[in-house]
Amino acid sequence: MPSTPPEGEPAPADGALPASALAHLGERPFALYVHVPYCATRCGYCDFNTYTADELGPGVSRASYADQAIAEVRFARHVLGDRDLPVSSVFVGGGTPTLLPPGDLGRILAAVRDELGLVLGAEVTTEANPDSVDASGLQRLREDGFTRMSFGMQSTAPHVLAVLERTHTPGRAGAAVADARAAGFEHVNVDLIYATPGETEADFAASLQAATSSGADHVSAYSLIVEDGTRLAARIRRGELPDVDDDVAADRYVQADEALSAAGLEWYEVSNWARPGGECRHNLSYWRGDDWWGIGPGAHSHVGGVRWWNVRHPAAYAERITAGVTPAQAREVLGAEDRRVEDVLLRVRLREGLPLELLDGPGLDVAARVVDDGLADPAAYALGRVVLTRRGRLLADALVRDLLP
Repeated sequence: MPSTPPEGEPAPADGALPASALAHLGERPFALYVHVPYCATRCGYCDFNTYTADELGPGVSRASYADQAIAEVRFARHVLGDRDLPVSSVFVGGGTPTLLPPGDLGRILAAVRDELGLVLGAEVTTEANPDSVDASGLQRLREDGFTRMSFGMQSTAPHVLAVLERTHTPGRAGAAVADARAAGFEHVNVDLIYATPGETEADFAASLQAATSSGADHVSAYSLIVEDGTRLAARIRRGELPDVDDDVAADRYVQADEALSAAGLEWYEVSNWARPGGECRHNLSYWRGDDWWGIGPGAHSHVGGVRWWNVRHPAAYAERITAGVTPAQAREVLGAEDRRVEDVLLRVRLREGLPLELLDGPGLDVAARVVDDGLADPAAYALGRVVLTRRGRLLADALVRDLLP
């Protein structure tokens, strides 16, 4: 979610959506995101909407958060009306969701099931820091209906973890994956961060080896982004650490793609690789422009071309939930051209590709040149889609700007 959302327009207190947003509800998959904004410590690179105990201030307690999230699930049910709208995927993110007791996460999921319903075989994921779960907690989550775990491994190099200010030991993420597998989780993801100042090619190779040998069937790998206002940005500005090198980041991406492909994980989004069947269906809903409701402080939602974002601080969120009014800070209604542009921005990142029908005349001309330049697959282009080659993926952000002249 963006660190600074747009200003938008006021959302009605009752959360009512325009008739146009509800007209086709249910024709596309409907997903639910639950944001848990708590962390034991703040990592130096993080600018997500998260809070440690010292940052929360008085009047906010993790102990009451599950009840607040459940109240917003019920609020969503009221806003969406009585139409049949089972949820295809639930993703609990943060923050560190597993700072909540497993029973609280289970209660939130039970409320989703009771109020909205879950499709048969729904994907239900929670993120976790490797040191925020144990075998018994993972077993409880699996029993309560969670089907997928996502662990923040980031690196196995101690000095890289230190720069990122991660609290787990290098081997803990692999052990957590093993515990999740033993608890019955069929699908497990590990996140990696590359191009951290001080990371070597050998460091990243070891991290990739640990990820692929852990038993995880999904790996997400992201270049480190230095966000303004973070402790990492301040350290770089003071000259304590070098800035991220774009050329090194490109080399690391190629290294990741080669190692993960060799291990049997196929790329299906620029930064995501999975064994067949292990793709994250929830994130695919975002990239395909489906509908979803975001629960919790700072969470974003999108239903039928209306996007809104909740107030960011847990105290303000709790106050609105307790008052029975929308926690939305503001919203915006997307026009047809806005939605087309977003479709292009997101779908070009997917292995399934960008349909040429989403491009206008100038964009089609650019697409043809992209193929000629070896940045997109000519066979897919002949079938009406832009599918980026590895070199094209390295230039994805610039290509999108060209495809939307």
